Amino acid sequence: MSVRKACADDLDALAQIVANTPLWQRYGVTVATARIALEGGLARNEAVLTIDTDGALGGLAWVQPQAGFGRSPYLKWLGVAPGGNRRGLGRELLRGAEDAARTTRAELILLCSDFNLDGQRFYEREGYARVGALPDYVLLGVAELVYFKKL
Repeated sequence: MSVRKACADDLDALAQIVANTPLWQRYGVTVATARIALEGGLARNEAVLTIDTDGALGGLAWVQPQAGFGRSPYLKWLGVAPGGNRRGLGRELLRGAEDAARTTRAELILLCSDFNLDGQRFYEREGYARVGALPDYVLLGVAELVYFKKL
């Protein structure tokens, strides 16, 4: 497994990973919208990362350098390909994201949906503190939990 910067040739596979993830489906993300968003991230030279596993892309992490309150690196997306959970891919991608964040500031902010209990446990195990909640921020009836970590 190796984390690396994604390139344009990776975008179709990464967009498929995003669109096939139930969490992002709940937010209405499609292959087309995911691809457009990822293209924008690459065009802005943001840290769009992927992980190679057994000849396929196993997931992605996307860090925007100052999208957290106009100051802090923000983890926009972190996810693994369907069937890739519990293999350490998310942890490796998060470490890559943290390394990318350090080039801007030694901290990272992210949002985690209130219904995403596995995600909350994961980030807390990785040393992130829940510092707030934004009710109805993206979807009505869903609070986005704000997590923060000094790196």
